[in-house]
This record gives sequence, structure tokens and C-alpha cells, in this order.
Amino acid sequence: MRIRFGTSEQSTIGIEWELAVVDQHTLEQVPAADVILSRVADPVDGPIRGEYLTSMIELVTGVHRTVPSAVAEMRRHLEQALSLLEPRGLTLLGAGTHPFGDPTLQKPGDKAQYRRVTERNGWWGKQMAINGLHIHTGIDHRDKALPIVYGLARFAPYFIALSASSPFWIGEDTRFASQRTMIFQQLPTNGLPYHMADWAELERFASQLEGVGLIQNPSEIRWDVRPSTWGTVENRCMDSVPTLMEIGALTAFNQCLVERMSRALASGEPIHQLPFWFMRENKWRAARYGLSADVITHRKDEYLIHVSDGILRWVEELTPIAEQLGCAENLADVGRLVRGGPSYLRQRRVAAAHDGDTHAVTRAVVDELRAGTPTFREGQ
Repeated sequence: MRIRFGTSEQSTIGIEWELAVVDQHTLEQVPAADVILSRVADPVDGPIRGEYLTSMIELVTGVHRTVPSAVAEMRRHLEQALSLLEPRGLTLLGAGTHPFGDPTLQKPGDKAQYRRVTERNGWWGKQMAINGLHIHTGIDHRDKALPIVYGLARFAPYFIALSASSPFWIGEDTRFASQRTMIFQQLPTNGLPYHMADWAELERFASQLEGVGLIQNPSEIRWDVRPSTWGTVENRCMDSVPTLMEIGALTAFNQCLVERMSRALASGEPIHQLPFWFMRENKWRAARYGLSADVITHRKDEYLIHVSDGILRWVEELTPIAEQLGCAENLADVGRLVRGGPSYLRQRRVAAAHDGDTHAVTRAVVDELRAGTPTFREGQ
């Protein structure tokens, strides 16, 4: 199977944000995406488009050189979507899972690929009421793509911990920071990328999957980090997040890491890698424990590192690149998230303050989306 890799300017970015449509009063997720989709020019490929469920939408930016401009575009799409929903008693929820909703009540859209997911995956296919955040970063030469895919996948635990927003499932605290991560990896072809020596090996891999009926096109290889036909590396390991501030922070962190790896490849420096089995363990730890996870590193002198310490260390190291790329303030927000708490921690604080009421949790997440910034504890 041939896999096209388009032409992109190095380190340009694009963002895809999946959101649940909910009733403003009951906060239930409802199959009302068509309220928006019937009123936009292109509900398939436009910036406001349909997604897997009839109770989901996706907001998509164009190509940007800087994080602030990408976030500004995303803000415009969000405002348009809310302006169509709110007069009809609806709003949006930005989280990996709905805190109390029953996923089996949600239905996929009328698309052959969506029907295959539901039918093929049985019980798991009925649990896919989950939302993610995807960040594309431009790669200026195809030869860089696979090394950067595998290099960026090593940072999956950092991105999972920072974006984790799905501790609750059908009203119960799962004790995982990201329940979405655990659900999504049940599907075939999902999960961490396999190490590929070159593009030819990737195409052989895709041909083998096609030959045994696993996929019909390359987009069905749903790795956590993957090369995209747009000429980008797409980071797909994150939960959807409630706020534009978090989108900007995660996008800046992603952009700076990719730019650093691109420069390393251009100068002949190695991109450090971990064995697949350690990467898989790190992913599980981050999904389970979030910022509290201890993850395995490639450094023999520091075999384990606390996720929060690792993130702050990388923020400091990447700051000069962020200044060059125009996203220093967004990257600094990564540190604010570490100190103030990602969504999974904020949700649990709300639950603790309301006797475990996940309706109160859902209301808090909805309110954060409207505000655009997280509700941290006073002084954070």
C-alpha cells in the first residue's frame, strides 16, 4: 500500500479538538451535532465538522506558523459553535469522557468507517463515547517523519498526564487519570507506533494489514503518534481538554519538541528512543497516575523520573526554541498546568467538594470551556 506524505513547512501546526454536545440544563450528552452541522458550509471537511458520534463535533484549524494564531482561530470556531448551540439550550463539553453519561446511549454517524468500528469491536465498539485532541506538526522532509514519530511517542506519558481529563466513567471514579486512554487502545491498530526503519517498511506494514482485512486505507492505522498524508506528524495520544489555554500549552510543547528533533536530525544528532515495552509501561503509568507517575527514561543515571519533574525540565530546556517560534507564553502555561493541576485533578477537587456529584463535575468542565482558562486553586 502506497502512503503519500505531503509537503509541509517545518514546524507549522494544525489542531483538531473533539467536543461532546450536551444539554445546558441536564448536562446529558445528546445527539444534536446536526444543530451545528446543518448550519455550516462544509460539515465534512470544514473547520466545524462531524465526528464519530452524532453527539460529537470536531473543531479544526488551518495551517499556522505560530501557536497564538492557531489558538485564535480555534477560539473563533468555538464561539461560532456556541452561538449556534446555546440559543437551543445546548453547549459543549471538552473532556476525554463524559463524567456521568452512559456511552452505550450514544450512536455513531452514518459513515461506513464508523459502522465498521462499531460492528467489528462488539462491546468495546459501544464504549467509544470518548474525545481526543490531535496536534499536527509540519515535517519538511519525509525522511524525518518516522524518526520523529517514534521520538515524539517517547513523550506520550507527558502529553497524557498534562491532558488527562477522563477520571470518571458512568459516574464512577475509575482511579485512572485518563480512562479514555484505556478505552481507545482496545481497538485494533490503535496504540503506540511500532518502530519502522524507513518509509518502505511502513508501506509493507500497511500492505500486510490491508491484506488480512485490518484496514482499507492508511488513516485506519490509528497510532498514538503517526505520520499523516498532510506531511505532518500527528500526536493523537491526548484527551480532549476543557480550555483554549490548555490547547495552547499542549500545542506549544508539541511544536517545540518536534522542532528540536528536526534540528537534531539535520545536525546528525541522535533522537533518543526507548524500547517499545518500556514506552507501553510509561503510557499505562501516565494514564493511571497522571502527573504522579514515575516513568522510565533512557538515562542510565536516572532510570526513573517523576512525570511532573520531567515536564518542568523539558519546559526549561525548550524555552529558547519557544521564544524563536513565538510560543514562549504558551509553553510557560505547561508549567502552570503542572502546578495548578490538569483537568483530571480539577475534576476530582470539584467531586470532593460536592460529595462525589459528577453532575457538578460536568458543570465545572462546561464552565471552564466557556471561560477559556482552567479554574485553579486560589494562588496557583
